[in-house]
Amino acid sequence: MHMDQLLPRIEKDYKGPKAPYYFLVLIAVISTGRSLIHIFSPDGGANSIAGIAVDVEGGANLIAMFAQWGASQLILALFYWLSILRYRFLTPFMLAIILLEQLLRLGVGQIKPLVVTSPPPGAVGSFILIPLTLAALVFSLKSKSRSSDLPLEE
Repeated sequence: MHMDQLLPRIEKDYKGPKAPYYFLVLIAVISTGRSLIHIFSPDGGANSIAGIAVDVEGGANLIAMFAQWGASQLILALFYWLSILRYRFLTPFMLAIILLEQLLRLGVGQIKPLVVTSPPPGAVGSFILIPLTLAALVFSLKSKSRSSDLPLEE
């Protein structure tokens, strides 16, 4: 099987400004790092990052759940990288996915809040990431008009 059979080339360029594309690259880097921490950190980041006690009955299950969550996050990050490296025209769609994920995380957090001594970085980060991602998404939907803003080359 050839890579083009699994991931066929589509001759369609990203027509928006460069800044939203590079914002997506930043999110992909952060998402990849975050997922790997959840997978490989001894406590899955549950205690060391989120402040959730894992030295309690069922703590090993919490660590396992964080590691499995990291695996899901890694798959999402791989989709970001795929759009960055091969399907750049999907930049607005990936930004919409990031926005949707953050809104859902915030909503679920309201329904089922974490009980911790201080909020984990993701809880605070969502309040920052939502408006930034929304701005990047809106900006990504605008077509470039200046000659200095040529489509990103592969």
